[in-house]
Amino acid sequence: MGKAIKVGIAGAGGKMGRMLIGRCIQDPCFQLMAALERPESPLIGVDAGLLSGSTSTGVKVNSNLLEVIENIDILIDFTSPESTLSNVLVCQDKEKPIVIGTTGLGDSIEALESAARYIPIMFAPNMSIGVNICFQVLETVARALGDQFDVEIVEAHHRDKIDSPSGTALRMGEVVAEALGRNLSDCAVYGREGDVGVRESKTIGFGTVRGGDIVGEHTVMFAGPGERIEITHRASDRSNFANGALKAAKWLESRKHGLYDMQDVLNLR
Repeated sequence: MGKAIKVGIAGAGGKMGRMLIGRCIQDPCFQLMAALERPESPLIGVDAGLLSGSTSTGVKVNSNLLEVIENIDILIDFTSPESTLSNVLVCQDKEKPIVIGTTGLGDSIEALESAARYIPIMFAPNMSIGVNICFQVLETVARALGDQFDVEIVEAHHRDKIDSPSGTALRMGEVVAEALGRNLSDCAVYGREGDVGVRESKTIGFGTVRGGDIVGEHTVMFAGPGERIEITHRASDRSNFANGALKAAKWLESRKHGLYDMQDVLNLR
């Protein structure tokens, strides 16, 4: 085994951050070197190992990436759009790769494209291997069915998720729209209420469910005359996302500058 990859985790106190910390501690391929949280977090100064239920690591939760950036080989970021964009600029300045799982970035993807001219960036709204295989399946199905089938996307997540629709649902919509020769921003319909009239041809509908502790469920329905096809992915826990993020970190650490996604990491292109 080669030298361990020195990792920093941004969003250390979140569900994903805690799981990533635990995985880094368990995997000899990685060495946890930094854990980051927002400045007002009550976790500042806490040993990062304790956040994941593991033993003490000696790595204290910090709020300033600049103070620890030289100690790491790569940053894994599951935070908020504002925090992620700030961290990207620091990584760009210090020439450090970054793996991003933050959702809700919207048009901010342009900032990632700009930074990727200088550093390696892996950005994916969902790092699950299963979901990324679904993306390929959706493209194939959409091309085969064409415009004769209506497309509806329904996603469900836990009560604490703040963005809607999920980044994964939006990416699924983009994959289908591109396969059908459409622009998602022109054909997406986000929720329906009241007298909305007959469904417009070539639209892609989105429905959102929030409740309890649902980790993540996504269904894409292709509804046609006399039949329908449903492609569903259900996540039962977050370990698949954490495993995907660390797989991405291993892959990205040796790459040149550029903007990549999990399709690249999994060699699905």
